[in-house]
Amino acid sequence: MLNNLWGGMILLAIVIALLTGNISELTNATIESARDAITLCITMLGIMSMWAGLMAVAEKAGLVQALARRARPILRWLFPDLGRNHPAHEPIATNFIANILGLGWAATPSGLRAMKVLQEENPKKNTATRAMRMFMVINMSSLQLVTISVVAYRMQYGSANPSEIIGPGLIVTSITTVVAVAFCKIMDGFEGEG
Repeated sequence: MLNNLWGGMILLAIVIALLTGNISELTNATIESARDAITLCITMLGIMSMWAGLMAVAEKAGLVQALARRARPILRWLFPDLGRNHPAHEPIATNFIANILGLGWAATPSGLRAMKVLQEENPKKNTATRAMRMFMVINMSSLQLVTISVVAYRMQYGSANPSEIIGPGLIVTSITTVVAVAFCKIMDGFEGEG
């Protein structure tokens, strides 16, 4: 479906450019956009590598595990179906920490590990458990203290103050996370009644 949509938009752009005599502008814009895409990819690769490396160092140094231990009361409240020392707590905490720092790419491996552990204990393999649903909803709400990728994009495109997005980003992602958690807790309550 998306392939057809993108293909149609590209074809439409070419036809309109031919009909309006703007084919050279379309060609120039295509080449310029390709150059910008490569430059952005290189910038993001550097930033991603640095932060993913810092997360790996923090994990090896035990910082992530220490933060995961401190987060246990919150994790027990969010995931009451998981036991006190459940093996999913550490990858869930690692995922949350990376997301809070705005490092979605560094959060993905720990998120996959957490879902794998949760799925191993899932009695109904085709239905998500409460813990799986809560984990996914919190991930999608994406609470972020520092929106690293957005700041990097803004720097790449010459923003006068690329970090001005941090405050509004924190407010919005806090609201979405609170609403997401509240929704899951309410739905879990209905599920428990039924």
